[in-house]
Amino acid sequence: MSKKGRVLVAMSGGVDSSVAAVMLQEQGYEVIGITMKTWDYHRSGGNSGKETGCCTVESMNDARHIAVNHGFKHFIVDIREEFGDWVIDRFVDDYMDGRTPNPCVLCNTHIKWAALLKRADNLGCDYIATGHYAKVRAENGRHVISRGHDPKKDQSYALWGVDQKHLARTIFPLGEYPKTEIRQIAEDHGLLNVANKPDSYEICFVPDDDYRRFLKDRVDGLEERVSGGKFVDQNGKVVGEHEGYPFYTIGQRRGLDLAMGKPVYVTHINPITNTITIGEKEDLVSSTLVAGEMNLVKYDKIPEDEMEITGSIRYNDDGAIGLLTQLSDTEMKVHFPAGREAITPGQAIVCYEGDDVLAGGWIKKVNVGMEDLIPA
Repeated sequence: MSKKGRVLVAMSGGVDSSVAAVMLQEQGYEVIGITMKTWDYHRSGGNSGKETGCCTVESMNDARHIAVNHGFKHFIVDIREEFGDWVIDRFVDDYMDGRTPNPCVLCNTHIKWAALLKRADNLGCDYIATGHYAKVRAENGRHVISRGHDPKKDQSYALWGVDQKHLARTIFPLGEYPKTEIRQIAEDHGLLNVANKPDSYEICFVPDDDYRRFLKDRVDGLEERVSGGKFVDQNGKVVGEHEGYPFYTIGQRRGLDLAMGKPVYVTHINPITNTITIGEKEDLVSSTLVAGEMNLVKYDKIPEDEMEITGSIRYNDDGAIGLLTQLSDTEMKVHFPAGREAITPGQAIVCYEGDDVLAGGWIKKVNVGMEDLIPA
């Protein structure tokens, strides 16, 4: 084993994880590549004739090709059962409960890191590494995630749920680099099969990016169960019919098919009554949220009763100034004095202190009045 140790690198077959593996090898680590098969492409439906994203035969072959060319081992592991139970089932459940899920965060929190470390232990690896654009450091007995150098590619938002014991063995080789430089490094190292691969933005198990179709395939009789629901305005007046509450998301404007004479948006979803409330843009603004399943990252408890933070409420959100209060070991409240548009139950709130991830959690409740917090 090398002096720096043995590292298991999660390789999706894309440019980021490929460069991460080669970079770590150059830095003196003994690298082992691993590609995780998380889902069955053909069972997912939505086959447009072209496989995209991770878990495809092409992606696995690209990862293996790079490993062979650079002289390190590569394995493919099947985690479909683990992935399906945690990620796909909760994805469906969230939509059926009127929430909008974030499966990438779920995967990182419950599947990817645990699966990687299990295999790392089996292979005698000291560390695991991924191609995420983020940083991690040890400080005051904690392992702290911070934003990546490239603000356009920063992925720290998706990592708030990773356990401290997992972060202790995690390396993010790309955290200090902009994406343009990573593509150049790929070319310089002859990784021509991945250097110019486009970034993948779709949900890996919904390759056609049509979550409505996916839900219909997964839930028997869904359309019949939820069709004929009512659109209501802010006063509760019925203004139209919709196709079913799971097929809409907070903040949605397109596809409502309502002739209101002005732009209107989904402001609230009630799965019990199959009712969707619509309103104008200003009706999307909320100021307070409560989040559950909280994970503390920088500190073992929030250091102040009410702490000023920058709160991001979705991926690629620049964030806004908020006040964080820890309610319990698992819950926190964030108040945004200036309000935020389309705070969405099921999404994550990630609280930053500067560039450091302070804490994160799943948005459970959103206010509809000045003080009134209701289950969303």
